[in-house]
Amino acid sequence: MNPSDAPPQDRIDEAMSAISILTGEIQRAIIGQKELVRGVITGLLCNGNLLLEGEPGLGKTLLVKVLAEAVQLQFSRIQFTPDLMPADITGTQSLLEDASGRGQLVFQPGPIFSNIVLADEINRATPKTQSALLEAMQEKAVTVAGDRLALDEPFVVIATQNPIEMEGTYPLPEAQLDRFLLKLTVPYPSFEVLKRIGMQTTGTRQVHIRPVMQRSTLLGLQRLVREVVVASNVADLAARLVLATHPHHHEAPSIVKRFVRYGASPRAMQAMLLAGRAEALMSGRPWVDEADLRAVALAVLQHRIGLAFEAELEGVGPKQVVQTVLESISTAGPARVAAR
Repeated sequence: MNPSDAPPQDRIDEAMSAISILTGEIQRAIIGQKELVRGVITGLLCNGNLLLEGEPGLGKTLLVKVLAEAVQLQFSRIQFTPDLMPADITGTQSLLEDASGRGQLVFQPGPIFSNIVLADEINRATPKTQSALLEAMQEKAVTVAGDRLALDEPFVVIATQNPIEMEGTYPLPEAQLDRFLLKLTVPYPSFEVLKRIGMQTTGTRQVHIRPVMQRSTLLGLQRLVREVVVASNVADLAARLVLATHPHHHEAPSIVKRFVRYGASPRAMQAMLLAGRAEALMSGRPWVDEADLRAVALAVLQHRIGLAFEAELEGVGPKQVVQTVLESISTAGPARVAAR
């Protein structure tokens, strides 16, 4: 690859140092979730929306609050319920009196006007309310009373959902799922981690998160992520992985042909390369290799494929399908020709 295309190593090293400090600060409060923390930071570096799936009480909400505090970003939480209305998210026009006593309409911004928006238990709201997030997630703007209002950068929606509680929930539509850069699974803690959580959170000493990164620094890191180069043959691998999730593609493994109704969209290709660039940056490299793509592929693809009814009958899930795709697609080979 052409070294002149890549950002200089000193910028990469400086970025790694800032990311390392941020990671360490978050892990002071979030115990034993290294892979999850890395995934959330990946999404933040990409300025991409995240879907966190896990059982109640695993620290999903705490993780998002700690992240916002460590990066000094404006944070808001929306607790999704069946009676939540779109205006509760975007804001409303209110009639207020001015100094002369005349009434005028004044826009009262909703909680969507933040840098990090926690959409807690997003699948508990109706599809109409869920759709209020779509424009913001994709366009980084909202439309209220015919006026288009841009959201401040960075803007990230981090949504949570409980995979085991299905009563009173509304499954997210495919169009909305596709707008999440990554879907991250929150695992249950091990014995030792569970013990540490209990000891740390029930004593007199409380963890106070320090702001360790400024907004301007984060915006600079987000720009740097997009400067990380991708070789043409590594981009080939990303495209092959995405296409292999489609049942009618010639490289699709048998599990895809049998159990998948539809494969990942072109947004998956964009997400894989962008998340791969962030993964390379966090690994201290100004270029993406095959390992970076394979590291993010599950989080990129698992929520973008639609399974047939036969998959549920056979106990086949998206994770198994994506892992089989990763095993079936051969290596891209060493990176050689750089491409933006």
